[in-house]
Amino acid sequence: MIREAHVNGIKLVYREEGDPASPPLVLIHGRTADHNDWNGITQHFAARYRVLALDLRGHGASDHPGSYELGEMAADVVALLDHLGIERATVIGHSLGGVVAYRMAMDHPERVERLVLEDAPPPLPFENRPPIVEDDSATFDWRMMHQTERQLTDPDPALLERLGKITAPTLVLSGGELSHVGTEAVAERIPGARLVTIEVGHLIHVTARGPFLEAVDAFLNG
Repeated sequence: MIREAHVNGIKLVYREEGDPASPPLVLIHGRTADHNDWNGITQHFAARYRVLALDLRGHGASDHPGSYELGEMAADVVALLDHLGIERATVIGHSLGGVVAYRMAMDHPERVERLVLEDAPPPLPFENRPPIVEDDSATFDWRMMHQTERQLTDPDPALLERLGKITAPTLVLSGGELSHVGTEAVAERIPGARLVTIEVGHLIHVTARGPFLEAVDAFLNG
C-alpha cells in the first residue's frame, strides 16, 4: 500500500506492507533510488514485520524541497515514525540510506531497535571521485546529488567519533573488494558491530539477494 505523510515540513511517500501489529522495520534506499529498490525484499520481511519503505526527500514521489542535509533526512524518518505512532524500529539502510540510518542511530538512539548498514560509506574524506554530470534523469532532484556529494566527500570530522557512541545492535554488510565504499571503517567504529562481507560489490541486496536476506535474518533472529 502506497501512502503519504506530511512530516517535518515536507511530503514523504512510503510503501507499507505486513501486519500493522507486527514489529516495525524501516527500509531506506540508496541515492537516486526510491522505495521500489526494495521490491522482493519488502515481501520477505512483511511476513513478520510491519515494513515501511520510504522515498527519501529529493527522491521518487516525495517532495524535492531543495535542502538535503543528511541529519535532516534522518529527522524525516523519525518524523514519519512519530506520525505513525512508532516508538522504536529496526532500520535497514543501503549506501546513502545507510548514512541516513546511522545518523538516526546517532541523533535519535532511543528510536532504533537494531541497525543494518548495507555498504554505507564511512564519514571519511572520499578522494578521486568523478564529477557529477547531470543528465535527463527525473526520478530525483539533482540538487540532492550535489549537496549530498559534498557531505559524503568532505564529512564533518565529528561524525567519525559519533559512530563510536551508537548503542543499537548493528550489522554492517560489505560488498567486499568489488565495492568502492570501504564500509569496513564503519564496522570498526561502532561498538560490537558485526561485519559480514559478501563479495558482490555495492548493490548487495540486488546482486545477491539470497545471501543478503540470510545474513540479515541471522542478525535479526539472533
